[in-house]
Amino acid sequence: MKQFKQQTFFTLLLLTCIFAACKKDDRSSDRTELPKAERAGIYVLCEGLFNANNTSLTYYNYNDRSLVQDQFTSVNGRGLGDTGNDIKIYGSKMYIVVNVSSTLEVINPKSGASIKKIDFKNNGVGRQPRYVVFNKNKAFISSYDGTVAVLDTASLAIEQYIKVGRNPEEMAISNGKLYVANSGGLDYPNYDNTVSVIDLNTLKEVKKITVVDNPRKVAADQYGDIYVLSTGNYSSIKPSMATIDSKTDLVKTAVDFSGGSMVINGDYAYMPASRGKVKVFNVKTEQLEKENFITDSTKITTTYGVAVDELTGEVFVTDAKNYTTGGEVICFDKDGKRKYSIPVGINPNKVVFVNK
Repeated sequence: MKQFKQQTFFTLLLLTCIFAACKKDDRSSDRTELPKAERAGIYVLCEGLFNANNTSLTYYNYNDRSLVQDQFTSVNGRGLGDTGNDIKIYGSKMYIVVNVSSTLEVINPKSGASIKKIDFKNNGVGRQPRYVVFNKNKAFISSYDGTVAVLDTASLAIEQYIKVGRNPEEMAISNGKLYVANSGGLDYPNYDNTVSVIDLNTLKEVKKITVVDNPRKVAADQYGDIYVLSTGNYSSIKPSMATIDSKTDLVKTAVDFSGGSMVINGDYAYMPASRGKVKVFNVKTEQLEKENFITDSTKITTTYGVAVDELTGEVFVTDAKNYTTGGEVICFDKDGKRKYSIPVGINPNKVVFVNK
């Protein structure tokens, strides 16, 4: 009898552990361990002014604290183009999406030298590329013409275009799927209100998920949830944040929430907010944890972008100032205290980290 009770106890204990593993402590199968690395410096993409053809790329060298205000032009003898919108490093290459010029610039991040400039045009008409993400040696580039391009990162050839919704913006990957925010932002006031789901094995759109009007920003956490920030219609429909379970593709929650963008590091999402603030949202508890990450007296005029160094926990906040003159990037420690700042170009929107 005693042996039967012991067996029953251990069976119940095992079942408890299994059920507990189903909670949000589980991590997405797409997550990989961070490699050990040391930083050489940072690049800051400054989008410049619309139709002014003055996108710039600032480089800050950690070793000697030197600053090059436009590394790309100084190395390549030409400018990046009009309205740089996104920048990411994948493998040995850096990719810059230049929206109005309808180009993708592929660069050697060690030197800033151009490897290839790729035109995004359809019968001579610019597709207006927006953002880039990566999966298994493929780059996926959203464009305002309603497509996501599939680029081979070895050959740098575009293999196909996947049709999605109207004016797609940011994308995120979870559970073998690509989630694309279809904003319809060029069709005011008739916005799109869907998120396209693309199967990364077949490279086909398998469904659309309905969210609040004008979804623009998307991010994936380590637990398999996709966060979608919608702007609304600027009048009767308020800004919103939807949480999608990537296992079921069902909307778990949808709440009124205003946030310019979202950068997730571990359990925390950092979001630029009005009045020079940076909100902190806990993706594990799914609660807003701080109205402002900054804990000292640092004043930011116009919070424009946020980046987090996964290796150090440092948070970089870009300040666009008055949108027409040079901006600033401020580095904070993980506790929200200012460490240093650097002057950069007009409208700094993205920061990426370069390894040695």
